[in-house]
Amino acid sequence: MNFVRNMNPTLRGFLIIFAIAGVVTGLSLEPTLAVLFVLARIAFLLAIAFFLYLLWRERRDDIATWPTRSKGIFYGAVLLAIVNIALAFAVDYPSNGLEIVIFIAVLVAAGYSAWRIWRGQHTYGY
Repeated sequence: MNFVRNMNPTLRGFLIIFAIAGVVTGLSLEPTLAVLFVLARIAFLLAIAFFLYLLWRERRDDIATWPTRSKGIFYGAVLLAIVNIALAFAVDYPSNGLEIVIFIAVLVAAGYSAWRIWRGQHTYGY
């Protein structure tokens, strides 16, 4: 046991990974691992959605005072980003280089639009 404690932490981590990979391969647990991966993706998507909901719930009174155009653009940008991320989780959406560029460009455009509206509504002065 003293040998394991004195071992390089990186080497110890790789040995643990190799042991887990050996158990998964040796017991033919690939389908189980694939199901766990899908469940983890769904849980991650739900965690992001819950976080965004909490963020919105905290600031919904402030957003309600915005002009209709600003609210529409803000909610549209957020909805576009959510649909983009949901498509990436639901199907094999960004499968090649061009689709990855489009995926990132849509996220950046939606994020910039939401940030720009948010910033415009919180800038006071002339």
